[in-house]
Amino acid sequence: MTPLALEWTGWLQLFGYYLGLSLLSVGGAISTAPDMHRILVSEHGWISDPQFAASIALAQAAPGPNVLFIALLGWNVGLNAAAGAGAGSGATWGWALAGAAVCMLGIMLPSTTLTLLATRWAHRNRQRRAVRAFRLGLAPIVVGLVAATAWVLGRAHGVAASDWPLWLLSVACGLLVWRTRLHLLWLLGAGAALGAAGWV
Repeated sequence: MTPLALEWTGWLQLFGYYLGLSLLSVGGAISTAPDMHRILVSEHGWISDPQFAASIALAQAAPGPNVLFIALLGWNVGLNAAAGAGAGSGATWGWALAGAAVCMLGIMLPSTTLTLLATRWAHRNRQRRAVRAFRLGLAPIVVGLVAATAWVLGRAHGVAASDWPLWLLSVACGLLVWRTRLHLLWLLGAGAALGAAGWV
């Protein structure tokens, strides 16, 4: 746990950051993980690199929506703020819960409101050419954002760009899911088996 001196203005800044980021999270919150890393780890030092990577890994391994990693990021900010404030063990839980709440409320409020309004409008106007083009145009953006997330997480775990077999395997899996009816869970299971065997 990294001690962090976080005033109320810092909490407000964190909330405002997630409010804005919520409107950019096309394809899910995970697609904005590179920018979260830039703000939370590189610029402000609110959490450490291992805390960032562990939050994403734990949330992705757990059942439920992938947005849970944002709650874990906020939880870690709260833990670090509690350490900086010298809070006792009971107060530490309060800081951690406050961090999770600030981040989750910030990421969920704008996107939920916008999604509700936009979905109703798009459903009423689903035959318009602009609506169909917008839906088709989002696909490559989402793929690019998720690839950037993979790059940031790979770097955090020491996977270099020169580790071409791993990147080739990732591209091959992506193509298999895209071009065949092979379910993603089979590939995840095969990756887990290969990892357990120490081959990847």
